[in-house]
Amino acid sequence: MSGELPSFDLVVATVDRLDELARLLDSLVAQTHRRIRVIVVDQNPDDRLNGALDGVGLDILRLRSEPGLSRARNVALDHLTADLVAFPDDDCVYPADLLERIARRLAKEPALDGVTGRALDEAGRSSPSWERDAAALTEANLWNRAISFTIFLRREVVDRVGAFDERLGLGSPEPWASGEEIDYLVRAIRGGARIAYDPSFVVQHALGADDAKVGFRDGATVGYLLRKHGYPTRTSARMLVRPLAGALVSIGRGDPGRARFYAATFRGRIRGLRAKTSL
Repeated sequence: MSGELPSFDLVVATVDRLDELARLLDSLVAQTHRRIRVIVVDQNPDDRLNGALDGVGLDILRLRSEPGLSRARNVALDHLTADLVAFPDDDCVYPADLLERIARRLAKEPALDGVTGRALDEAGRSSPSWERDAAALTEANLWNRAISFTIFLRREVVDRVGAFDERLGLGSPEPWASGEEIDYLVRAIRGGARIAYDPSFVVQHALGADDAKVGFRDGATVGYLLRKHGYPTRTSARMLVRPLAGALVSIGRGDPGRARFYAATFRGRIRGLRAKTSL
């Protein structure tokens, strides 16, 4: 391997956060690989970001967008120029060597179209749902091997896949207001992209809570995606059985909170499977 490592465009949609965004930007300043540009898509209804991006020591492009995570990312897509594209949340933190390691992996393997990694919280804990073994992503196995802030794609892949589904993602008025990145990866893989999951690539982010409202939303998203992409009945059945089993186990353990979470997840998946979708 020789020559310059690939560059990054980091698309950050942000709303209602200043301290968290500052932490992310500090972690980007500390990167050992410096060929990066940060595209900040401001969804705030006011000018709270005025001055917050000045003097940070990064190449920053600030754009504006109406509310909605997928909508904000779509605004940024027309401005991409780098070799690689990522979508960090405004409240995540990158380890200092992350972008260098990813750049070296993709420079070494030109046939690889992207990589995904794993989320850890500040204490180094990872959700038990994350797979621990490296794998080539397929539309069948990607569900527990990717989340938006751990996805890194070649720009050519992003150009081919195109816009995010604005019915998905936080800020969407639909019941399935998450999962826009899973939809994106399914479309990329079906378009021939080769993407590898490497759990040694980690991004710091708080773990999600087992809240019933979140369970319903994320469950509805899974159901919507299963229907939208025409997954086989056996896959849909498996996705329905899992939260039911989780609810029963939680009841047996005397944990009504988790039981409610799993029951809401099941109801959400039924709701999503009944949705009218369009590719």
